[in-house]
Amino acid sequence: ELWVSLEEHQDALELIMSKYRKQMLQLLEGRKREEAEPVLKIHQANSGEIESQIDRICEMGAVMRKAVQVDDEQFFKVQEKLAQLELENKELRELLSISKESFEVGREDLPD
Repeated sequence: ELWVSLEEHQDALELIMSKYRKQMLQLLEGRKREEAEPVLKIHQANSGEIESQIDRICEMGAVMRKAVQVDDEQFFKVQEKLAQLELENKELRELLSISKESFEVGREDLPD
């Protein structure tokens, strides 16, 4: 009878200990969640801030691309105008050369 009583006592003690361990596990998990919540909130706030910074960087990139495009267009316009002016200058120099030649030929033809 004593042996049976001891086994029953041990079984009851094991049952109590298993319930205790289960409750302690739940308590620790609850504390971990509670401790993790502030960290999670801070992480979410930082994530939101980083996302807004990324959005601003993307907006600045778009503005920069537009500025480069406008600058390139302006550069090509200047290059085109420069080429036109160089061609016009060349043609005017040719006309001036022809004019000088005809003036000199006309002078030679005149009697002294």
